[in-house]
Amino acid sequence: MARRCELTGKTVLAGHNVSHANNKTKRRFKPNLAQMLLMSDTLKKSVRMKISAQALRSIDHNGGLDAFLLKQNDLNLSLRARRLKREIVKAKEQHAA
Repeated sequence: MARRCELTGKTVLAGHNVSHANNKTKRRFKPNLAQMLLMSDTLKKSVRMKISAQALRSIDHNGGLDAFLLKQNDLNLSLRARRLKREIVKAKEQHAA
């Protein structure tokens, strides 16, 4: 599985370590990823996802997984997250009707 956040799209970046003598050696900046169990309030089920620490803070800031997914652009979401977002939208429509 790729080193990529399923919710924000954060991925590995490349750069340099720079010494005092200005020697540059290649390095990789890896995102802080963790497998998390997230609860969907609308679907009443928990979902295991590989997300970054920043995504976890964003979920808390937006008021939960459902609210975060509804605000998030589909281009940044993984296939699993887009499917979950569609399920949430469908469940909210059925609940409203």
